[in-house]
Amino acid sequence: MTPNLELVEYIQNAERILIFTGAGVSTASGIPDFRGPDGVWKTRRPVYYRDFMTSEEARIESWDQKLEGWAAFENARPNAVHKAVVKLERADKVECVITQNIDGLHTRAGTSPERLIELHGTNAEVECQTCGKRSDPERHYAAFRRTKKPPLCECGGYLKSATISFGQLLIEADLHRAAKAAANADLAISLGSTLSVYPAASFPLMAAERGAPYVIINKGKTDHDSYADLALRLEGDVTEIFPLAVEEALQPVQ
Repeated sequence: MTPNLELVEYIQNAERILIFTGAGVSTASGIPDFRGPDGVWKTRRPVYYRDFMTSEEARIESWDQKLEGWAAFENARPNAVHKAVVKLERADKVECVITQNIDGLHTRAGTSPERLIELHGTNAEVECQTCGKRSDPERHYAAFRRTKKPPLCECGGYLKSATISFGQLLIEADLHRAAKAAANADLAISLGSTLSVYPAASFPLMAAERGAPYVIINKGKTDHDSYADLALRLEGDVTEIFPLAVEEALQPVQ
């Protein structure tokens, strides 16, 4: 497979790229697509945040669901897309990486915290809903497997995966950071997303509406395919198309 030269040129000319990643990047690392036909959200009732905070039964159900998917997250490894994003950052071309994914794989690959916004949180940590302290999930899952009792923080607060649950507000600081990145970006690239979940999907659009070229790479249609000012729409496997173009774009000029 040869790199798409139009994409290569966009990357070469950019200095402040906003990269937006969705489930199509995660699934390439073995993470289930939770919104897909066989996804957890199709086969099990989601636990709403208000229920988690008020019902022991809901907390048990939430921990059961997270435990069910924990092995896939724990065993997943960054793929070629995550690594290509890191290469772009090291080449000083990344304004921000905004992800809908909760797998923590951008962090594992080496994307720096200052450049990364995990809009929907991360499964890589557990967070106390009272004091906000975060900790490694493994010991809490081990305790839940053993006792079937939802773990508590040292302060007595409820522990929950540090993801944004249904009915839970997104973190305001993350939304501000994402909007600022969209305002500064000179190229927006959406990778592996149907661009159907808001407000997340609004940020590459915000960059485009401010004049940045907008590129979409996805296998299957997206909600932004009909956007009038779309610069480039590539259909296919994002783990092949994007890394090849990055590799070519970062080659030294002969």
